[in-house]
Amino acid sequence: MIHFTVNSIRFAFLAALFAVTGLLARAADLPVRREWTFEGVKREALVRLPVARAGAPAPVVVVFHGHGGTMRSASRSQPVHELWPEAVVVFMQGLPTPGRLTDPEGKKPGWQSTVGAQGDRDLKFFDAVLASLRAEQKVDDRRIYSTGHSNGGGFTYLLWGARREVFAAFGPSASAAGGAGLSALKPAPVIHIAGTNDELVKFAWQKLTLDALIRINQCDPKGEPVGKGLTLHASKIGAPVMTYIHAGTHKYPAEATAFIVDFFKAHARP
Repeated sequence: MIHFTVNSIRFAFLAALFAVTGLLARAADLPVRREWTFEGVKREALVRLPVARAGAPAPVVVVFHGHGGTMRSASRSQPVHELWPEAVVVFMQGLPTPGRLTDPEGKKPGWQSTVGAQGDRDLKFFDAVLASLRAEQKVDDRRIYSTGHSNGGGFTYLLWGARREVFAAFGPSASAAGGAGLSALKPAPVIHIAGTNDELVKFAWQKLTLDALIRINQCDPKGEPVGKGLTLHASKIGAPVMTYIHAGTHKYPAEATAFIVDFFKAHARP
C-alpha cells in the first residue's frame, strides 16, 4: 500500500506547478504566427516579441528562409530569438517563387531575386511588417538587422541595396550578390557565412561577392583571424566585413547564428 503524507502531496503539487510554469514560460518565448494583408495578398510571419525591458526600444531582426524553406524551419535552424531575447525577431514566410538554381516552375516558397520582380511583393511585405512593428512596439531604429540563408541571404543582399537606410548590419549565408545587386550596395557592416564545399551556391561565386564587399566597405583585404573560421576585415569607414568560412556544404551551420547575433549586437547606425 502506498502512503501519502501532507508533505509529499505538497511536494508533488509544487513540482507540477513548476513544470506547468516552465512550459508556459517556454511557450511565451516561442514566436507567434501573424498575418498581414495588402494588395489582396495574405502574408504571414512568426514574431517573437522582446523580453520586457522597462520600455526600452528593442532591436529588430528579420530572418528569411531559403528557397523551399518555411518560417518555422528558419526559426528552428536560425534561433535568433533564443540568443537575443531582448530583440523583436521576425521569421518571414515567402510565397511560391521561381528559383534561379532550382525549382524553375516556382512551386516552392522563396523571395524575389531582383528589385521589381514579382511586383516587389517581398519588399512591400518587409515594409508592411516593419511599419506594423513600429506602430505596436518601441523599436530601436538604430538597430534593425536582416539575415537569411541561401535565397533568403540573396534577399538580404537585395534589402541592403534597396533599403540600406533602414538597417544597421546584414548577415547573409550561402548566397551571392550578382553584378546588378552589387552595384546597388552602399557601405554597411556585414557578416557573411560560406561553406567551401557548397554544392549549390558555389564558394567561388561567394568569394567574388566577398571581394567586392571588401572593396565597397573600404576594408583591409587581408583581414585578421578572430576565431576558428572567423576573419574580420577592418574598415576605414566603420563598415567592417566579417566572414565565417566553414568546410561544410550548402547546409546552414548551427554555430553561425551565434556569430551573426554577436556581430549584430556590436553594430548600430550612427
